[in-house]
Amino acid sequence: MRVVVMVIAALVTLGLAAVGVVAAQKEAGPTSLLALATQMISPAKGTPPAAVAANPAPTAAPRNPVQQISDAAPLRPTKPIVVAQNNQASALPTPAPAAAPQAANPPPSAIPACANPSGLGVSRVVQIDTTGGPAFGSEHFKQYDFLRDKEVVLTFDDGPWPENTAAVIKALTDNCAKATFFEIGEHATWHPEITKMVIAAGMTVGSHTWSHKDLARNPYAKDIEQAKQEIEMGVSAVAQAANGPIAPFFRFPDLQQPADLITYLGTRNIATFSTDIDSFDFKIHKPDDVIKSVMTKLAKNGKGIVLMHDFQKGTGEAMPQLLAQLKANGYKIVHMVPSGSVTTVAKYDDMVRAQNKFSSSNNTRPESSVVKTISE
Repeated sequence: MRVVVMVIAALVTLGLAAVGVVAAQKEAGPTSLLALATQMISPAKGTPPAAVAANPAPTAAPRNPVQQISDAAPLRPTKPIVVAQNNQASALPTPAPAAAPQAANPPPSAIPACANPSGLGVSRVVQIDTTGGPAFGSEHFKQYDFLRDKEVVLTFDDGPWPENTAAVIKALTDNCAKATFFEIGEHATWHPEITKMVIAAGMTVGSHTWSHKDLARNPYAKDIEQAKQEIEMGVSAVAQAANGPIAPFFRFPDLQQPADLITYLGTRNIATFSTDIDSFDFKIHKPDDVIKSVMTKLAKNGKGIVLMHDFQKGTGEAMPQLLAQLKANGYKIVHMVPSGSVTTVAKYDDMVRAQNKFSSSNNTRPESSVVKTISE
């Protein structure tokens, strides 16, 4: 009799367990019976190691500081996708489509066409997020290679300079092309009107130290504070010459880039630019030789950030023909713009102002209120 009772009790227990399995399955959704049985036999105290291995935690993708914001060729509208519809009226109203989020500052949808039919123009505009101080230029930095085949970024160092910078700007403007200028702070204080002209022409302006010192040599190599001053006074001087925002873009003189100073620029959210192609126009002064240098290296590399100097007369003279050859060989110009402007530091602003030994608090009124033509 006792055996019969035990058998009946076992059957009742299995029946209750089955009811519990069905109830759990209904509540938790479709689950394999094998999985539920496994849970009944060995209740999990945590996530099994196998599950963790099969579904590892996602790792954050590396931040890309380069974003395309406009293209010379507007995108073609895509055809709407037609979905089969039920002809019977639905009892539920169709919800209105959600509004697309609007960007705070929507970028231009397309680059204006060049009025000069033979002009090189701009193919793409890319925006650089300088947060953390990313670095560009394959000669020293390999991480961010944002150029496509046959794309060129034109950059110029050591300006602003009378006549030479104006010649470069004229050639670029005649061809509807854009470039980035890394200005020496001291030069900018001598010729602020040229800095303003460069910006008015739609170019991007960054900085190139105060007086073009090699920061990998002493005394700067031994004294990081002195090196910071050379960098920051350059930033302040170019910003003052521009009388407005400039890009948080920086290039080291002679491409000598101490690691601790690159780290410092990162804390200031200033991007460092090396180069892909060095024209060596500071050594090659004849316009034809400058053109040959750039075109030969581009043919080998296929694309690149090109380093030139608007300080050099030969470069200014070479620009019209160089741009023509770029177009004839199928190269396209990419214009870099920053996502924000650089912030200057007050003490270095004051140091730059102090360089003008003839500045005076008496000279604060605008010229039009001080000098007036009364007869001619």
